[in-house]
Amino acid sequence: MQPWSLQDFTDQLRQVGRLHYHDKHPFHRLMNEGKLNREQIKLWVANRFYYQKNIPIKDALLLARCPLRAVRRLWVQRILDHDGTDQDPGGIEKWLRLSEAVDLSRDDLESDRLLLPGVRFAVDAYVNFVASKPWIEGVASSLTELFAPALMTERLAAFEKHYTWIDSAALAYFRSRPPLARRDSDHGLALVLEHCCTYPEQERAVAALRLKCDILCAQLDAMYYHCIADTGTST
Repeated sequence: MQPWSLQDFTDQLRQVGRLHYHDKHPFHRLMNEGKLNREQIKLWVANRFYYQKNIPIKDALLLARCPLRAVRRLWVQRILDHDGTDQDPGGIEKWLRLSEAVDLSRDDLESDRLLLPGVRFAVDAYVNFVASKPWIEGVASSLTELFAPALMTERLAAFEKHYTWIDSAALAYFRSRPPLARRDSDHGLALVLEHCCTYPEQERAVAALRLKCDILCAQLDAMYYHCIADTGTST
C-alpha cells in the first residue's frame, strides 16, 4: 500500500487526538468543571506525579535507542525541562511545589504512598513501550504534546476559577508547559514525518500515538473508579 502524503499522515495523527486524547475523559471533565473535592484533587496530584517523574526516564531510554546525534542533541532538552538545571527548577520540582499547595508532603509523592495500582501499571507500560520499540515509535507516542497546550491552558483557567484554595503561584507547572509542548511537538512531528516513510511505518506511528492516549486515559480510569465511581459521588 502506498504511504500517505505528509498532509494525510499529519491528519491521521491529529485525528487520534481529536478522538482519543484524555481531555475528553469524565474525570478530566469533572476536574475542569470544579466538581472535585480537595481529597480528589490531592489524589490526582499524587498519582499524576508518577507519570511526571517517569517522563525523563522514558526520554533517557529513547535517547539510548536513537542512533542520530542531531536528534539526541535536541531531545535531551526534554530531560532537563523535567529534571531541572541550575537556572530552572524543572517540571518535577514545580509539581512537588503544587503538591505542597494541596497539603501533600514531598515524601507522599516521592514514596508513591498514594499511588494507585492502575496508574502504576499504565505509566510502567509507557516506559516499557519506549524501552522496547524503535526510537521513532517512541517519538510518535510523544505526540500527545500536539494536544497539550490547549488542555494545559484550559486546566490552568479551571484551577484558578474553581480551586481558589490552591496558591496561584503553585500552578507554575501549568503556566510553563504550553510553550514547551509546542516546541516539543513541532520537533517530534517533524521527526515522525521524516523517518516514517512507508505505509507500515506510518501505521505504527499512529498506533503508538493511540497507545499513548490510551495510557493517559487508563491513569484517569483508575482515579475515576477509586474516588468517584467506587464512592458514588463526584463532590
